[in-house]
Amino acid sequence: MSARTDVIPVFVPHLGCPHACVFCNQNRISGQARPASAEDVRRAVANAAFLPRGEKRQLAFYGGSFTAIPIPEQEALLGAAREAMERGEIDAIRLSTRPDAIDEEVLARLRAYGVETVELGAQSMDDEVLRLSGRGHTAADVERASGLLHSAGFRLVLQMMTGLPGDTEEKDLETARRLIALNPDAVRIYPTVIVRDTALCRLFERGEYREHTVEDAVEICAKLLPLFEKAGVPVIRLGLNPTEELTNGAAVGGAYHPALGELVKSRILRQKAAELLQNVEPGSRVELSVGRGKLSQMIGQHRENIAWLCRRYGLSALKISENPEQTEEILLFSVD
Repeated sequence: MSARTDVIPVFVPHLGCPHACVFCNQNRISGQARPASAEDVRRAVANAAFLPRGEKRQLAFYGGSFTAIPIPEQEALLGAAREAMERGEIDAIRLSTRPDAIDEEVLARLRAYGVETVELGAQSMDDEVLRLSGRGHTAADVERASGLLHSAGFRLVLQMMTGLPGDTEEKDLETARRLIALNPDAVRIYPTVIVRDTALCRLFERGEYREHTVEDAVEICAKLLPLFEKAGVPVIRLGLNPTEELTNGAAVGGAYHPALGELVKSRILRQKAAELLQNVEPGSRVELSVGRGKLSQMIGQHRENIAWLCRRYGLSALKISENPEQTEEILLFSVD
């Protein structure tokens, strides 16, 4: 999503969802206790009118399984959004739904109301992981729905999760490869968070689920992100959007961190630096140069990357400087 795109969020937690995924308590995730109404749509648009406007303004229905909502309720929400679009208050509509809640009739309805982008909660392309997670759909459903959306001219965003029950690093990497093959316009990656009052929380408390920690998530996402980038697929979100409720105890474990994306980018830079330092003599004083805007990521939180690299390669000192150019490359600037 362009940095100049304003997003007006409207949450519809659990509305229309026919399954109880083990990880899901969308009221706690969204911080909202009740589904939205048409009036909530109008209010959200009206409140956004007072904010500075970017190049594009998009109303987004988050959570739930929008196209599984009873049709009259779908049309009430979409109707309020279309009215705003006709008045020029918004430029586009986006929604999230399940892969098995997409067919040609559904897409004809969405097109009639001016929906531009559909996000599919794929989560995994491994059928056993999907079964253990209570998703209620298969990888084939993701492929079928993606094909229908492309054919109908919608923008397609795919969501995946890491660290689900039965998951492994290789399964996550294979999910990424299969999602790339579906040619999405963008991807979101949500490492699993253990949210209070979910089946996953109960499995964790009984010792039947191994926590997917922040460190686990950083490690696997530092491998996933380059895969998507190499394929030209933007990753528009890494980790759950922080909310007051999650921060204050609803997230009882797992990969919840308010700056997970920054941690992942920092880890990728550390890995690149490590490749440059492999042949440096222990005891050396080294200076690395990174592109403009990358300095804090290269240093790491609490100077973590500098400490790790010095330990790993026995350096007596490591200095990081900033290149005035906006480059993704790391340069070995000097070695003493």
